[in-house]
Amino acid sequence: MKITLNPHAKDAATRDALVAEGGFGKYYTDHMVVCEWSEKDGWGEPELKPYGPISLDPATAVFHYGQEIFEGLKAYRQPDGSIALFRPDANAKRFAKSAARLALPEMPEVLFLETVDALLKQDGGWVPSKIGEALYIRPFMIATEVGLGVRPSNKALYMLIATPAGAYFDPSKAVSVWISTEYVRAALGGTGEAKCGGNYAASLVAQKAAAKEGCDQVVWIDAKERKWVEEMGGMNLYFVKGSRADATVVTPKLTGTLLPGITRDSILSVAKDLGYKTEEVMLSIDDWRDGVKSGEITEIFACGTAAVVSPVGQAKSAMGTWVTGDGQPGVITMQIRNALLAIQHGTAPDSHNWMSVVK
Repeated sequence: MKITLNPHAKDAATRDALVAEGGFGKYYTDHMVVCEWSEKDGWGEPELKPYGPISLDPATAVFHYGQEIFEGLKAYRQPDGSIALFRPDANAKRFAKSAARLALPEMPEVLFLETVDALLKQDGGWVPSKIGEALYIRPFMIATEVGLGVRPSNKALYMLIATPAGAYFDPSKAVSVWISTEYVRAALGGTGEAKCGGNYAASLVAQKAAAKEGCDQVVWIDAKERKWVEEMGGMNLYFVKGSRADATVVTPKLTGTLLPGITRDSILSVAKDLGYKTEEVMLSIDDWRDGVKSGEITEIFACGTAAVVSPVGQAKSAMGTWVTGDGQPGVITMQIRNALLAIQHGTAPDSHNWMSVVK
């Protein structure tokens, strides 16, 4: 790893003030990591260097054909002051899988993890200490061949940046969602399972429609039958059926169009650890509406790296509006959220070996 330190790095007092101010993507750490790939030479040596702008030719492939992927993972401050990453190996695997789908080079998992560790060793002071806050780490890769021919790029650039982050949504408030029947996020054979920018760009018009309806987020249904619930915005969804010890925690089944969320996968385990039954099912809009109406569905929440767990209180659609329970964050939702955060912050046993200490 080549290292070029930032001569203008923030002093500790300035850095700590920015971290304390919080926000998501408002401030960035002093350094970033870059690594180039070419079809001819493969992966080059990564470099940790000062955070700053990059220069690209106007004919660079990513600008024209959207050949790009990214990841999101978090580093948490531990009780002894150390720093630990939450399931970075899972992010490394998904990054490689996304790259393959977008015809980009697959970065070896060892190299991916090396870059993350290098940035944290240098900029570890940016990791917040408060429960629910973390350093959000964004690895991404873009196609950098210069030319306008439509073909897989023979050059690529990997970059890694990080930002201190609080809760993406206020967990004490339940969000409202608009179920989109006009637009779809992904279809079988598409890029739904890949974490690529194009998926998010295509979602923004539906997000605007949700905002117009007074909702915080959009919910996607399947492209074929237009009835099966898939995701919420950039997050996976969960439904709680029943209450107390007899509750079942349910999430839409991975069909090839949903993003296989790492937080989603983790919650299946956390819910079981708490004594709840779990199911991965096909759940329709009618099932959602009727389940809320009958009281079978008692809580709903979304989950993802940025939001961790976000309660959902109200759903709107062309078929009407329905409120889950009393419209407030549910007891089981918050129990799962707190249990996951306790593992991430090192205040509860890590029985699944999810946390990776940065040494």
